[in-house]
Amino acid sequence: MLEKMIFGRYIPGDSFIHRLDARAKMIFVFLFIAIVFIANNWITYGILLVFTFLIIRMSRIRLYFLINGLKPVVILIIFTFLLHLIFTREGDIIFHWKFITIYQEGLRQGIFIAIRFFVLVILTSILTLTTTPISITDALETLLGPLKKWKLPVHELALMMSISLRFIPTLMDETDKIMKAQMARGSDMTTGNMKERMRAIVPLLIPLFVSAFKRAEDLATAMEVRGYKGGEGRTRYRKLEWATRDTIIIFSLVVFAGILVYFRQ
Repeated sequence: MLEKMIFGRYIPGDSFIHRLDARAKMIFVFLFIAIVFIANNWITYGILLVFTFLIIRMSRIRLYFLINGLKPVVILIIFTFLLHLIFTREGDIIFHWKFITIYQEGLRQGIFIAIRFFVLVILTSILTLTTTPISITDALETLLGPLKKWKLPVHELALMMSISLRFIPTLMDETDKIMKAQMARGSDMTTGNMKERMRAIVPLLIPLFVSAFKRAEDLATAMEVRGYKGGEGRTRYRKLEWATRDTIIIFSLVVFAGILVYFRQ
């Protein structure tokens, strides 16, 4: 169900990952996205999975909870795997049935892409699950701070990205409520052919858009009432503090990258 969607949510906790500075976590994720592409064989992808499960363990978030909340993404990962499995035609043939032929390289590339997709989604989800939206906004604004020299509205960009991220679970919850209300009135969105399902979605989209605009209007009114006029002259109640553990986690990522390079063919 849509209410299990976890991307964009924050789960309070006191784990090692929760206590990290938001800037360290964002730098970690950005570097990790680049480091993932170093892996190119079974050993490096195995190390990649072990490292990812170690981060999950340190965050104290159950793997089942993560996967269950990312079902739409898991479906996309499986679909990507099948595309590589069927359309990559390199290496020896390992299976053939009628018009379906699976090659060794297709299986290999499908598994590698699925692993890469999986670890990226998991790590970015852990970032939002262990970091408050306010901390994400402050971290983004700090990291993008040098761009202020080019007169870019860094504060507004960071705030906009944070609000967009925060509205994902809110809109998912709203969609689930509207779906249940429509189904209670006799609407069926789970059966029939594609045309019938698309037609059944129309009554869902209109109240969803109305609700989204209403929430946006309420948010704008609340910000105006509180005297929000942009980032100029604003102070922070909670200040980000870089600690030794933040340096350690970044250093561990550098060591991890070195290990991948060592085992890379």
